[in-house]
Amino acid sequence: MNDVLNNCKLCPRNCSVNRNRGERGFCAAGSEMTIAKYYLHKWEEPCITGQNGSGTIFFSYCNLKCLFCQNYKISTLNYGIGISIEKFSDICLELQNRGATNINLVTPTHYVPLIIDGIKLAKEKGLIIPIVYNSSGYENVDTIKMLEGIVDIYLPDFKYYSDEYATKYSKCKNYFKYASLAIDEMVRQKGRCIFDKEGNMVSGVLVRHLLLPNMEEDSKKILKYLYEKYNDNIYISIMNQYTPVRKCKYDELNSKVEEDIYNDIIDYAWDIGIRNAFIQEDGAQSESFIPNFNVESLTE
Repeated sequence: MNDVLNNCKLCPRNCSVNRNRGERGFCAAGSEMTIAKYYLHKWEEPCITGQNGSGTIFFSYCNLKCLFCQNYKISTLNYGIGISIEKFSDICLELQNRGATNINLVTPTHYVPLIIDGIKLAKEKGLIIPIVYNSSGYENVDTIKMLEGIVDIYLPDFKYYSDEYATKYSKCKNYFKYASLAIDEMVRQKGRCIFDKEGNMVSGVLVRHLLLPNMEEDSKKILKYLYEKYNDNIYISIMNQYTPVRKCKYDELNSKVEEDIYNDIIDYAWDIGIRNAFIQEDGAQSESFIPNFNVESLTE
């Protein structure tokens, strides 16, 4: 699978660089997996977190450059430590042994071939818990097809309906086009969501949408699109945890989403028929929800 990096087209940037020869594309990732943290994360949606927490692995670098990124230390400043496929497989098993509900791969797109090899190796060693693919949604369909039979739960973002916002805030053209096609493929692979007797998701697609300041109408368009397209075959997470973590050149991104705006979005979702959804209570807008990325220690 490593040969895919000889001409990297894993994401819609289609950089075509040879990462195995040290060339770097838009995301700036190299030829080995780089991670910034792994631990039992207890602040995901309840069906992902489970009782003990989601076995979350945060990958460094990113194929988006969101100005508001809460994890900018690893997505843009590229904090992290390189690991081998063998080490990755051992981390998956360590998380399973610690009681993780699943293995949660955060921002994994640019490492998909390496992850596939690592998951296969981990399964040979005894990994049995579900694999969660937690991504920005900015994906090539061919990359998602590579993951069929590997990933149990897809957890993509759906950030923008308008490409004007996508270009302005994430340096990304045609976000809606690529995200909608990718989610289509995810749903094709997984079908309706399946839960175990404890209420943990074991298979399916859960789409996240983070509300951004002054983008209420864009959010409504996304929710309407998702419900009309997939009805109750997917779950939707309507998130209100946007927290400015650094001064942004666009003033509108320097404030939180007002509570009445969020409530209006929830009312809208209910009115159009959405029932399979997660919402966030007051207090989600806090830097305490942002992991502490300390390269001196990858885990808690």
